[in-house]
Amino acid sequence: MSEFRSGFVAIVGRPNTGKSTLVNALVGSKVAITSPHPNTTRHAIRGIVNRPDFQAILVDTPGIHKPKTLLGQRLNVVVGQSLDSVDEIVMCLPADESSGSGDEFIIQEIARHPKSKKIAVITKTDLVSKNALAGKLAGIVALAKDFTWHEIVPVSAVIHDQVELLAELIGASLPPGPEFYPKGMTSDQSQEKWICELIREAALRDAREELPHSITVTIDEMSQRENTGDKPFFDIHATIHIERDSQRGILLGHKGERLKDIGTRARADIERILSARVFLGLHIKVSKDWQRDPKLLERLGFNEN
Repeated sequence: MSEFRSGFVAIVGRPNTGKSTLVNALVGSKVAITSPHPNTTRHAIRGIVNRPDFQAILVDTPGIHKPKTLLGQRLNVVVGQSLDSVDEIVMCLPADESSGSGDEFIIQEIARHPKSKKIAVITKTDLVSKNALAGKLAGIVALAKDFTWHEIVPVSAVIHDQVELLAELIGASLPPGPEFYPKGMTSDQSQEKWICELIREAALRDAREELPHSITVTIDEMSQRENTGDKPFFDIHATIHIERDSQRGILLGHKGERLKDIGTRARADIERILSARVFLGLHIKVSKDWQRDPKLLERLGFNEN
């Protein structure tokens, strides 16, 4: 019988290159929120890939980018910390976009971690032809000037093409080691943080282009009712933080319909995650310029270290 393998794998790439979608596909369940907006991921989310012969802990990092706010700076710090102690680095490069200075910047960053094996994953392959994909492969080989890719794998997480092959390659490249988490566990995110993320995902979906980066969510209160029969019942009160008074109307919508839709969608996701019934009360608060205020960032959970 082969030796059990385990380790940590950082998933990196420019914003909006399919990192969260890939993590969810590898884990086999939703552990990271997705959105067409760049920089949807704001924490180093750990998704756990469990197989009979290995356990890979995936660190889904925020996209590395040139920061424009204090929040952006702290997101880049999260990425740097994630790369410091991982066994493998998986870089996502979308098949439908050409590589440029952003990818070169990330290549330089991951080259600073020579002990980690590096895997290039060409994402969103369902969006291009085979000829275009072949050209992309050649370009990715040339991108790595200071190291050699351990593997280059074309993948479509949306249609699950070659996802299992990628999982096997990741597992085979991990060092021998124990299970870090119990079998069946898919993420080490706290329950409250995951609920906040689900609410934020619902708000992002509704607000479309209007509020892509201005939303964050905190839990004010969460309690379980007594004597609710076979199925638990939770009361959750959460605050959606925005930066300006003018954004309140965008989230509320006509006669509060948009906020109601956000709550309905988020509640369904939360009930599925908790396997319980949920009352979800949402409140909107203007936390002026929270992305640039160090004290507010601390209170909202974006710590400096």
